[in-house]
This record gives sequence, structure tokens and C-alpha cells, in this order.
Amino acid sequence: MAGEKEAALAAEPVDGPTIFDIIIGKEIPSQVVYEDQKVLAYRDISPQPPIHIIIIPKVKDGLSRMSKAEERHVEVLGNLLYAAKVVAKQEGLEDGFRIVINDGPEGCQSVYHLHVHLLGGRQMNWPPG
Repeated sequence: MAGEKEAALAAEPVDGPTIFDIIIGKEIPSQVVYEDQKVLAYRDISPQPPIHIIIIPKVKDGLSRMSKAEERHVEVLGNLLYAAKVVAKQEGLEDGFRIVINDGPEGCQSVYHLHVHLLGGRQMNWPPG
């Protein structure tokens, strides 16, 4: 976790392309588990629980972080959560899962392109932080 915290504190919000845009463009390989016209979901390369999937909107539309969401982003946000539900079912997470959206440096966000972490495959603990 220390590495993620350090990455988040060092990350600079950018308006241009992010690593997620490169993944969406298939310019670097990823293990895609779900894709439709609006979202792409792939396995995290450094999973925390047994199942750790990143779900990203294909069009950023200024949505670099959750706190930047506007009313015009309601559909995008809904698409992300619905995709998380579809992927959770596909991954066999009937007994439960967790959805995480990191926001800003203190929220441990290291890529400024809104994304959802779908976590599961083991018992989650509370509180999460």
C-alpha cells in the first residue's frame, strides 16, 4: 500500500491522455474481462484481493476524478456501476464484492481518469481505510 500512497501523492492531474487512454487504445496489453461501447474492464496488474478489476469509461469527458463529476456525467457513472455488476457476476462474486473509487491524493488516486476498482474473491474487512 505504501507504493500506492506514494504514487498517489506524486501523481499530477493531467488533462491529456492517461495510461488508461493507452489501454483503451490497445497500445499496451491488458487482460480485458469486459468491454462494450462505453467501458472497458481489465484485471489489475498488481491485484490486492484475488479478484481486482479496473473499470474505465472509454470517453473521459473531463471526468478526471469523482469530485469533478457534473450532472452531464450521470450516464457515464451509471455505466461504470452497471459494468461492475456485470463483471462481478461474470467473475462469480455472488457472495459479495466491493467497489472503490479513489479521489485525489488523500483518496489514493494515482491516475486522473475516473475509474472503478472491483474487488472480491475473499472476505472484505471494515473499516477499509
